[in-house]
Amino acid sequence: MWNFVLLVLGFLMLVKGADWFVDGAATLAAKFGIPQLVIGLTIVAMGTSMPEAAVSITAALKGNAGITIGNVIGSNILNTLIILGLTAVITRISIQESTQKIEIPYMLLVTLALAGMGLSGGRIAFFEGVILWAMFVVYLLYLFYLAKKGTAEEPVRTYMSVPKCLLLIVVGGAIVVLGSDFAVDGATGIARMIGLSERFIGLTIVALGTSLPELVTSVTAARKGNADIAVGNIVGSNLFNILFVAGTTALITPVAFEPVFLVDTLVAVGGGLLLWVGTFRKRELGRPVGILMLAAYVAYFVHLAF
Repeated sequence: MWNFVLLVLGFLMLVKGADWFVDGAATLAAKFGIPQLVIGLTIVAMGTSMPEAAVSITAALKGNAGITIGNVIGSNILNTLIILGLTAVITRISIQESTQKIEIPYMLLVTLALAGMGLSGGRIAFFEGVILWAMFVVYLLYLFYLAKKGTAEEPVRTYMSVPKCLLLIVVGGAIVVLGSDFAVDGATGIARMIGLSERFIGLTIVALGTSLPELVTSVTAARKGNADIAVGNIVGSNLFNILFVAGTTALITPVAFEPVFLVDTLVAVGGGLLLWVGTFRKRELGRPVGILMLAAYVAYFVHLAF
């Protein structure tokens, strides 16, 4: 019963926290003339990726870095196939030209780089963590360029003050992270009672739990007409998961990359390719591609289960 209470409480906190978080981030972007895409790729992406960072880095400090790859790759698969798929089914999402030409291809490159590093030695070593961090710095410099380019626009006057925007972002983000923690604990407890395997729990339930902030934030943003935040949130989160989370964990201790994770990494690459190809013609993510993404995740889930 306690597990069910945690699960319901976690979901309620996620929904309300995401609502505040998106309102604060979108209003802050409008006030300073910063493109919503930049806010999505930075504040929202990194804020909603905090559960993955907390789980992986804490595990590394406790000498159990083996869960890092499952957590990161499982979350990225869910982010792309489930979250963008579900958001696209709810509402049509427009894709910025820079997202299609630069950010999605960079996400694919980073995922392939992680796979190559893992397969070359069965682990992500310290120097490979340095490489991931170098790629993260390149990404941050690109975001700085985007932000500078956007600030030339005329700022929009909004009803909310800057301190209130920041308060909503911080409080909303904290509630989202705490809510995801409750949801993960509740779902994992229920799964173990049923007798599901640790790998299955890690790649699905824990990955879904740490991806819940991205899910509720993206759906909330899309429903409020802030589609750039929705897409930027997912692409930014996927990059942050690999470059910062896996990179930082590798700097602390070598990260095990079991051969079985190759399939999961290829699924993550396939999800990114589906997003890229599916939005190439009209620069928007429509319902048919969203349904295809959800179907792809169902097939992957069946593969994991059996």
